[in-house]
Amino acid sequence: MTTPYPPPAAQPANDRTTLWGVLGIVLGLICCPILGVVFGVLALQEAKKAGKPPTLAYIAFAASAVSLIWNIYYISTSL
Repeated sequence: MTTPYPPPAAQPANDRTTLWGVLGIVLGLICCPILGVVFGVLALQEAKKAGKPPTLAYIAFAASAVSLIWNIYYISTSL
């Protein structure tokens, strides 16, 4: 007697909340805080649509704020 094949694995969902959140954190810390805020807003909107927690969006906002404050401090002390 043969057993039936198992059902195929489910395809991964297109998770833009995580994508926007991680991009916001990375760009907010490394490159430019303005893009971090933009991607944070996108992550917040996608999280609301999908019903997910907006934790990555909040971290992107915080990372962008820290980076912006650090940049202002660095520029003002180097003059």
